[in-house]
Amino acid sequence: MKDLTLNRFMQIAFIEGVSTVILFFIAMPLKYLADWPLGVKYVGWAHGLLFIAYLILLVSCWYIYKWSFKRLVIFFIASLIPLAPFWVERKLKREIKEEAALVPSASLNN
Repeated sequence: MKDLTLNRFMQIAFIEGVSTVILFFIAMPLKYLADWPLGVKYVGWAHGLLFIAYLILLVSCWYIYKWSFKRLVIFFIASLIPLAPFWVERKLKREIKEEAALVPSASLNN
């Protein structure tokens, strides 16, 4: 359960970042340059849902992993800055990789 929450958070952080890129660099130009507002409507709606999922999973990870309040605030601020959710996802992946390198694998002990 614990790892599932963190993995979901990393996935949502990445997808939320992708939705921001699509919203800002595809949907919004289409709305204003091609007079096609439906892109912003649907991509914006999806982006909003992903943002809410990001926040829910952020608070869940904060609680489950006993993250510091400072980390919670930094990751929250990252959710408001375009492309910063990619940084959050990469940072967590790097931490997981570093932690795995410190803990001997069960298969090596057999």
